[in-house]
Amino acid sequence: MNGEQLLIRFTNENFQKKMYAIAENVYFFTGFGNSNATAVIGKSSVILIDALDCDRYAKNLRKELSKITPKPVRTIIYTHTCPDHTGGAGVFSDTVQEVIAFAKAREDLKYYDRLENILNMRKIFARGYGLSDEDAITHGLGPREGFIKAGASQVPLEPTTLYTGKSVEREIDGVKFKLISMPGETKDSISVLLPEYNVLAVGDNYSNVFPNMYSVRGSSYRDVANWIEILDQILALDAETILPGHTWPLLGKEEARRSIQNYRDVLEYVLFETLRCMNDGLTLNETAEAVKLPERFKTKSLGEYFSLVEWAVKAIYTGYLGWFDGQAANLIPVPQEEYRQTMLELIGEENLRRKIKACVMQEQYQMALQLNMILHDPVLEKAALEGRAAEVANANARHFYLARAKEF
Repeated sequence: MNGEQLLIRFTNENFQKKMYAIAENVYFFTGFGNSNATAVIGKSSVILIDALDCDRYAKNLRKELSKITPKPVRTIIYTHTCPDHTGGAGVFSDTVQEVIAFAKAREDLKYYDRLENILNMRKIFARGYGLSDEDAITHGLGPREGFIKAGASQVPLEPTTLYTGKSVEREIDGVKFKLISMPGETKDSISVLLPEYNVLAVGDNYSNVFPNMYSVRGSSYRDVANWIEILDQILALDAETILPGHTWPLLGKEEARRSIQNYRDVLEYVLFETLRCMNDGLTLNETAEAVKLPERFKTKSLGEYFSLVEWAVKAIYTGYLGWFDGQAANLIPVPQEEYRQTMLELIGEENLRRKIKACVMQEQYQMALQLNMILHDPVLEKAALEGRAAEVANANARHFYLARAKEF
């Protein structure tokens, strides 16, 4: 199978609509939207943990809930406030009385708003917002976000209760909850523990794909060492069931502990191996080439469908050492255009064109792309981008290649 076929298979096997009866009065919904949702039925109402990503998907969820109980959703708890978990909340605005979230444990870099244009552009490319469903296939963590479809919108509700601190214990409509601040994948992430059932909703601190240590849409460094500590805290809770913000649930202590431990260990492995290579003097690209996952991590639950090992390595490298890779030639390089023109003169335009065409014909698409950074031939660029897109099983990379190809 090529990457496209692997991505289709992974999507078809794992992102169909499904409702799990986790415990008495606890229901978990996967495949209803890009993210998951959990419904806890109280004495007179429903407490919803996360609310999907758009009104269209949340309406389907509401319809499904009505088959289980006539009780209204009066409380929504956000595991974090990313749009794919909050965008459907407004569908329940006629009955909701409280929306609960935690404040960010630490603030983002100041002036991120000045990067709005570039961040939005990269997000559109990486998420495939301009692509058809056939081209985009999947989000990588779940079905495509619904707001890109005709007639769907994001309708988030702002939190009415915003907590700070480490944890809060609440009884909501007769159900006990413990909300625990766990800033890992995002700075406002929490886990929601249902003590009576020993069920733990962990948001995006765990999912059944390789950890997203860096987002190609553009993000500041995600502290991997801190994320490992968060996963240690999750393991210490020894939950019977783990409910992630995306992908399928972990049912039973054995599966829950094994999967979380593996996820934690792969983070630690990539971190320590990257630091070792850096300390040995390897450059950024040499380190990305050197760090490979051992066989024990090549499992269904660590597939690189949303992020990639090499992206994680590069994020750690720059997060710890910054942009300089130790190569003296890269300290104060000549302008990129001057370098490109010099290389073009040395190689010869027609020689280079023939080589790129040969690479495309031989399906060496990545080499064609890199060589075309010197030639800048739009026809060859488009062909190489489309070919590369079919090779990769990573949704974000596939979207980016196809989105750029459609510009030509």
